[in-house]
Amino acid sequence: MDYTPRNVFDLGAFVGDLTLEEDTSSDEISLEGLEQELQGCKNDDVVANILSKGTTLRDYTKGVENNLRQAELDSIQDYIKESDNLVSLHDQIRDCDSILSQMETLLSGFQAEIGSISSDIKILQEKSMDMGLKLKNRKVAESKLAKFVEDIIVPPRMIDIIVDGEVNEEYLRTLEILSKKLKFIEVDPLVNGSKALKDVQPELEKLRLKAVSKVFEFIVQKLHALRKPKTNIQILQQSVLLKYKYVISFLMEHGKEIYTEVRGAYIDTMNKVLSAHFRAYIQALEKLQLDIATSSDLIGVETRSSGLFSRPREPLKNKSAVFALGERSNILKEIDQPALIPHIAEASSQKYPYEVLFRSLHKLLMDTATSEYLFCDDFFGEESIFYEIFAGPLAVVDEHFNSRLPNCYDAIGLMLMIRIIHQHQLIMSRRRIPCLDSYLDKVNISLWPRFKMVFDLHLGSLRNANVKTLWEDDVHPHYVMRRYAEFTASLIHLNVEYGDGQLELNLERLRMAVDDLLIKLAKTFAKPKQQIVFLVNNYDMTISVLKEAGPEGGKIQMHFEELLKSNTALFVEELLLEHFSDLIKFVKTRASEDPNSSSEKPITIAEVETIVKDFASRWKAAIELMHKDVITSFSNFLCGMEILRAALTQLLLYYTRLSDCIKRIAGGSALNKDLVSISSIMYEIRKYSRTF
Repeated sequence: MDYTPRNVFDLGAFVGDLTLEEDTSSDEISLEGLEQELQGCKNDDVVANILSKGTTLRDYTKGVENNLRQAELDSIQDYIKESDNLVSLHDQIRDCDSILSQMETLLSGFQAEIGSISSDIKILQEKSMDMGLKLKNRKVAESKLAKFVEDIIVPPRMIDIIVDGEVNEEYLRTLEILSKKLKFIEVDPLVNGSKALKDVQPELEKLRLKAVSKVFEFIVQKLHALRKPKTNIQILQQSVLLKYKYVISFLMEHGKEIYTEVRGAYIDTMNKVLSAHFRAYIQALEKLQLDIATSSDLIGVETRSSGLFSRPREPLKNKSAVFALGERSNILKEIDQPALIPHIAEASSQKYPYEVLFRSLHKLLMDTATSEYLFCDDFFGEESIFYEIFAGPLAVVDEHFNSRLPNCYDAIGLMLMIRIIHQHQLIMSRRRIPCLDSYLDKVNISLWPRFKMVFDLHLGSLRNANVKTLWEDDVHPHYVMRRYAEFTASLIHLNVEYGDGQLELNLERLRMAVDDLLIKLAKTFAKPKQQIVFLVNNYDMTISVLKEAGPEGGKIQMHFEELLKSNTALFVEELLLEHFSDLIKFVKTRASEDPNSSSEKPITIAEVETIVKDFASRWKAAIELMHKDVITSFSNFLCGMEILRAALTQLLLYYTRLSDCIKRIAGGSALNKDLVSISSIMYEIRKYSRTF
């Protein structure tokens, strides 16, 4: 804004010229320290400039003061020029101050009102929290009250089903509801003091009694169905009784007396039913039994009937299984096959050794016990019920087994039964069903002493055998030795996977007994050669039978192989002595001597000429006789041919030694024309070797 001031204010007019004069009247000035200050200002540019120009300090100070006065005047002049603006600014500030004062008043009012509102909000918040807590408590109380009412109330529909309804799935669900209500009034102590309980409890008790009575009649009716002939017990248990197993739980909790009656009724029913089934099954099996052995069917017993009134023995085909295992071992491969169905087997007129019936009976016992054990655990929740039920059936099986075992003289059958029981124990172990453990252990413990007793009968028959009645004028394998071989091979085969040391020890005792008996029988022959042939035939037959049982013949087979080897060597010597005694005698006594030795009687041409000519004249005929002798003496053709080849080889060795001795005799070349060439003898040996 342009304006011209009415009066120009001149500060100089008022102030005038200011003169700074030295005040001579002042106190004495001390110049102490002035020199140091001057030295300090020496480096200052302004001071240096002043000093350089020679200007006095007073003049310079006066100039500075004039400049300051002029600046002050200029500043005042500028302020006067802006005075109107300053007045306007002052007015504006005053107006703003007035407005701000009003706003302060207004805001103070707002602050007071907000403080009042905050107080109201806090009060409302406290009321809201109080109301929320009351609402929560009321909801909890409502839920508990609703649950209490639900747990204690007796709906008419439930009464109708319990009293008049049939026992079905809906009835079982209603029983569960009733059980919960009965447990509720028994467990919760707060319920006992409620007035509602006094109204409801009598009704609940009536319903309990009615439910217990009704389900008891229902279960007893189902148990009676188990007694009907030709009833499939397992199907009835699984498809009917297990559907209603909650009935048993209800009786256990709310009717213990009735549960005890139901439990006893089931035990009694199943005990009688299963006992009757096993008794009938055993009677049917007994008709299928094939008798294998009697007390006289022993290894060392003479087979021919003796005495005028002696009973003729059964044909051999019915007795072939007494000592030989044969196909009887198949029973161990069929261990888990279904039990025999007696009427089907009887219709086909089949008969079975006792171990087949034994396996079938115990297979049925295991399957029935497994099914009943699992049912009792599922239906009653008590394993002990099974043992009470099966006391009857096990007693029936025990009675049968105890009557059969003392009359069993079939050692092979007894060992098969021992192995069957072992396999059955493994089956029950795999099923994780322990209910027959003690029974199977008891049967096993019964079988071993019986087997040992029958085995000792066989052992005693060998030790006490009458050589005179057993001896037959025949060098072929004796029937006692064949029995022994088959019997031993059978037991070795049945011991392969078990390694029973006690059985091995008993077999060793049996082997020693049969060795003694065989030597006694051999000595009955008059000629040593016949004795040896008899022994060789029996040893060879025994080894063959043991090999058929597998490569597990073990020490027993090795023992007979050693005996066969030693007796074969003896027979070869006997056979050669029979035809070439002079040759063998000379070779053994004289052939190793030095013909030119002066210390002994020298070997002469005449001494060996007879032997050489005799051999040359009949060696082929003698070998043929040896061949015929071997064929007729040994029942095993291969064994005989091996013995013949051994004899011919030994003959070749004797003749070779004779030929070597002749070459050392003076003039021995004269006998060359009578010597049989080694190649000719070798050719003859090969000719007989081609026959086997």
